[in-house]
Amino acid sequence: MFDIERQLRRWEKRGFLRILRTLEQAAKPVTIIEGKEMLLFSSNNYLGYTTDERLQREAIKAIEKYGTGSGGSRLTTGNFSLHEALEKEIAQFKGKEAALVFSSGYLANIGVISSLMKRGDIILSDEWNHASIVDGCALSKAETIVYKHVNMDDLERKLQQAMVKKSRNGRIFIVTDGVFSMDGDMAPLVDIVHLSKKYDAFVMVDDAHGTGVIGETGAGTAEYFGVTEEIDLHVGTLSKAIGGEGGYVAASNTLIRYFHHQARSFIFQTSLSPAMVATALTAIQLLPKETRKRNHLMDLTYRLREGLTKANFIISPVDDPTPITSVILGDAKKAVLFSKKLADFGMYAPAIRPPTVPLGKSRIRITLMATHTEAQVDQLIHAFRTIGQEMEEVFS
Repeated sequence: MFDIERQLRRWEKRGFLRILRTLEQAAKPVTIIEGKEMLLFSSNNYLGYTTDERLQREAIKAIEKYGTGSGGSRLTTGNFSLHEALEKEIAQFKGKEAALVFSSGYLANIGVISSLMKRGDIILSDEWNHASIVDGCALSKAETIVYKHVNMDDLERKLQQAMVKKSRNGRIFIVTDGVFSMDGDMAPLVDIVHLSKKYDAFVMVDDAHGTGVIGETGAGTAEYFGVTEEIDLHVGTLSKAIGGEGGYVAASNTLIRYFHHQARSFIFQTSLSPAMVATALTAIQLLPKETRKRNHLMDLTYRLREGLTKANFIISPVDDPTPITSVILGDAKKAVLFSKKLADFGMYAPAIRPPTVPLGKSRIRITLMATHTEAQVDQLIHAFRTIGQEMEEVFS
């Protein structure tokens, strides 16, 4: 215990110590955090669906009909008609034969990777992939080779190595985020698909941050790049743009039947609650019609990026059409102080520090919602400009 206390003190000294902040209202542009009204700029509620009356009505109906919880795993008593309806909707939305719903996106990645990828297989994983992918790779018996972030030359070199190293019956998998959660950039899926064909590899994309906001119908990065059919496994979450909770994988009928038997995070997990299933089902049915919301969200995002760039901040990404904008500040203490000063302006955007991001890459990660206004974004830009000038004197 004493060693743990020392470690906590070391983290605090370096600016790494994490503190939970309490929200007292829903994740709306204006919310209450620990008794103070604040503008919220850090929620993944990209389309504002968590407070959408259409979704709320269907969630209430589901509770009234099915109860608050599912009462069991899908293979015992937790398989309702709602779950099956949602899976059919996801499969159609993602352009695949079938889908399987998990209780979280984290569980989806762990279940899919650890059950499908076996000893003798080789996984090529982007170095900035989400922790759930990293953990899924660790749980599998496959060898994992990490390639440099979105570096296709490095991926090809390592695919060549994998062709030599893999066992006689081994398979090669390329696993990547569609949109990377910390930098907001997109995986070059066209190039990845090209390499997968060249080296006979399977492709899995976790599109947690792309689904709902990218693509003509909001189906995500694969739709945006026109490679939906070439992606073998589409994984994602129901907790961001979709506005609820849960995760899914969309793939062939054969793969989905396999996961019924082998994905431990599906087999042994209590199924998703009826209210959350109804929420997701309603959202996915609405998404293709939400072009105006998506366009507004991207307009706001580019307005923000232009303002921050003019104020001489280093941001990522610059051009990719995603709702994530990271302002790279470098030092963890600097990022923490910057976040505190934003709070003084009545704005909540927490500092992101190691181990979530590499040393020297601490940042303020901003995520906008389609329910934000231009005036609110302009307020944020003004706050950044003012704080940046103050901080330049402190850290110069």
